[in-house]
Amino acid sequence: MAILFVLLALAVLAVMAGANWYLWRRLFRDTTRAAGWVRRGGAVLIAGGWALAVSALVAERTGAPFWLQRVLAWPGFLWLALSIYLLLAVLAGEAVRPLLRRWLERRAPADVPVARPVDARHEETETVPSSARPGARPAPPEGPQDTGPTPQDTGPVPQDTGSTLLAAPSRRLFVSRVVGGAAAVAAVGTVGYGTYGVLRGPRVKRVTVPLARLPRAAHGYRIAVVSDIHLSPVLGRGFAQKVVDTINGTQPDLIAVVGDLVDGSVKDLGPAAAPLAQLTARHGSYFVTGNHEYFSGAGQWVEEVRRLGLLPLENARTELPWFDLAGVNDIAGESEGQGPDFTRALGGRDTARACVLLAHQPVQIHDAVEHGVDLQLSGHTHGGQLWPGSLLAAAANPTVAGLERYGDTQLYVSRGAGAWGPPTRVGAPSDITVIELASKQA
Repeated sequence: MAILFVLLALAVLAVMAGANWYLWRRLFRDTTRAAGWVRRGGAVLIAGGWALAVSALVAERTGAPFWLQRVLAWPGFLWLALSIYLLLAVLAGEAVRPLLRRWLERRAPADVPVARPVDARHEETETVPSSARPGARPAPPEGPQDTGPTPQDTGPVPQDTGSTLLAAPSRRLFVSRVVGGAAAVAAVGTVGYGTYGVLRGPRVKRVTVPLARLPRAAHGYRIAVVSDIHLSPVLGRGFAQKVVDTINGTQPDLIAVVGDLVDGSVKDLGPAAAPLAQLTARHGSYFVTGNHEYFSGAGQWVEEVRRLGLLPLENARTELPWFDLAGVNDIAGESEGQGPDFTRALGGRDTARACVLLAHQPVQIHDAVEHGVDLQLSGHTHGGQLWPGSLLAAAANPTVAGLERYGDTQLYVSRGAGAWGPPTRVGAPSDITVIELASKQA
C-alpha cells in the first residue's frame, strides 16, 4: 500500500512538473528570441507561485501562527487558481496557433522573407533571391554579358548579414506572443472576476419545495440555507458580516448552517465568526458539522456556535410546530468516533410528520431515503467552485447543486457562500438559498 501511494505521488509530481514546464515554455521561452531575464523571471514566477501555494496549505493544516497564514494565503491560493486558468488558456491556444499562422502566411507577400527561430542560440531564415534583399544590386539582364572587371568589382564585396530581416519578429514568434499574451489576459481576467464575485458576498437564491406531509398551516415556511462559509485567513470577519446581513435581509422563519463554517481554530477565527450572533429567525438558527470542522477542532467549534446562539444538531432532532428538523454529523467525524448516526437522529419519530434533515454531504442522501426523510439540505460541493471542477464534483456526489428527487426524498444542495483555498469561483456563483416549503394541501 505504501509503495502504491509513493508511486501515485511520484506520478502526480511528474504531471505537475510537466504542466509547469509546458506553461513556462509557451509563455516565456516561445515568446522570446534568446535566453535572458524574461525566461529567468518566468521560471522564478512559476516556481515561486507554487512554493507560496504549498506553504499556504501547510501553514493552514499545521496551525502555523495566524499572521503567517494570512501572509501566505492570499498570494499562494490565488496562484493555484491562476495556474489552472493559465494552463487551460494555453491549451486552448494550441487550436488557435495554426489558424493564426495560416492567416498571416496568406496575407504576407510571396517574396517577403520570414525569420524563424530554431532555438535560443541561432535563427534560420528562408532562402530568398538576393535581388529581393534590401540594398542588394539588381540582377543582371539575361543574355551575353561583358565579363570584364568593373570599378565596383575591384573593391571588397559587401556582406548581406540580414540584420534588417532579423530585427523583425518571425511569424512563429509573433504567433507565440499573441497567443501567450491572450492566454495571460484571459486567465488573469477570469481569476480577477471570480475573486470579485466571492468577496462581493453571496447572492440570494429562492427555491420552492413542495412536501407531501407538510400541513396547510406551514405553507410558505422559509428556511435560509447557508453552507461552506469557510472563514479563514482570507475570508474573515467582514465576509461573515456580509453573510449575516444577507441572511437577515431575507427574514427567514429558520436558518440552517449546514457545515464547513471555518478553516481554522476557534483561537484564530473566533473573532471572525462573532457576527453569527446577529442571526435572527423566528424559529432560531441551527448548525451541523462539515468535514472542515473536523480539521479545525469540531468540539470547540460546536461549543463556540452554541455560545453565539446557534443550536447544534449532533445526530439529534427537534420538533418544530409543523415538521421535524434533524441533523447528523459529517462523515469525517467517523475518524474521531463522532460520525453520522441516522438512527439516533431519526429513530422513533412520528412518521406522519414531515421531516427536514441537515446533512453536510450530498452522499448522505441514501441514508436519508431509508429513514423516510422528506427533504435533505446539504452543501459541500461548492458547485465545483472552479470550472471544470464541476465535472470532478459530479463524479463524487449524487447532486452537485440544486434540487433533485431520490424516491420520496428530495435533496437540495447549495453551492455555498464562501470558497475553500482560492477565494475564487468560476462557473459556480456563491449563494444563500431561501427554501420556501409548500404544502400540497394548500
